[in-house]
Amino acid sequence: MADLSTNYMGFKLKNPIIAGSSGLNKTVENLVALEKSGAAAIVLKSLFEEQIMHQVRSVIKYSEQAQSNRYPEAEDYIGNYTREKDLGEYLTLIEEGKKAVSIPVIASINCLSSSEWISFAKKIETAGADGIELNIFILPSDTKRDSEQNEQIYFDIVMEVMRQVSIPVAVKISYYFSSLAKTALKLSWTGIAGMVLFNRFFSPDIDIDKFEVTSTHVFSSPDEIATSLRWVAMLSDKLHCDLAASTGVHDGAGVVKQLLAGAKAVQVVSTLYKNGFEQIGKMNTFVEGWMDKHNFKTTDDFIGKLSLKAADNAAAYERMQFMKHFAGIE
Repeated sequence: MADLSTNYMGFKLKNPIIAGSSGLNKTVENLVALEKSGAAAIVLKSLFEEQIMHQVRSVIKYSEQAQSNRYPEAEDYIGNYTREKDLGEYLTLIEEGKKAVSIPVIASINCLSSSEWISFAKKIETAGADGIELNIFILPSDTKRDSEQNEQIYFDIVMEVMRQVSIPVAVKISYYFSSLAKTALKLSWTGIAGMVLFNRFFSPDIDIDKFEVTSTHVFSSPDEIATSLRWVAMLSDKLHCDLAASTGVHDGAGVVKQLLAGAKAVQVVSTLYKNGFEQIGKMNTFVEGWMDKHNFKTTDDFIGKLSLKAADNAAAYERMQFMKHFAGIE
């Protein structure tokens, strides 16, 4: 029988499927259900930096780095939200979750600066979290900051958190970088245990009758796998940390594709909302059957088999594939 286990962030996972951070992962009951459904690890629902800062300092204040991201009209909302979502509840979830499940429980923090909130990372470790995923959520929309200033924030956050804790740290990033490959490589040099490609930003739409900004594409679609698949294939053999793929993985075939590209694990969320927790079991069954069909005994036998490690110039390889695909289309 095929061995689906894999290594990610220093954890020996029973299979490559991780329940990614979402509102599904905010109760002990759901953590137990996810484990029973076959999840190999769970990333808890994210805490927001604003929540931590509001409770730690009682008022909304930010470091100089975060000032440009401040939106004054959000202060009342953040205050009300924080009062309803006490930070102590998050620590309790970690403590009780660790007692209820045997798989790794990874805390998640959605952050945008290296301010005083970072001290809270130590409390997360003390509560028993197996690791921390930093969902660094910086949209480079500020015309007063250049790319180097934006990118430096990532390194400041990572280094400050790693000074606070000894548990493994992963970084979840977007593809909004002027030099994504080089930035990802430099981040992997910091000593992080994992990197997740990619987080999803709010997708806006406009209601032309109500004159309101609304949201669209809350959940990912299988078509969105292409972006992370491309970059996992390009970077998996270059980085000094494990890669996990996120966004667009909805079925077992998506899992196999990301592993072939070089991911050590995948994170799934949208497919759980759409198809229920039992989808994890179906995905694992597919991967196991696919491995048997192709005579792979372990995931190590094929992880990275279709990465771009053999291509000295990944951009040239991509260019060639583009030309091959479109040359015959008139």
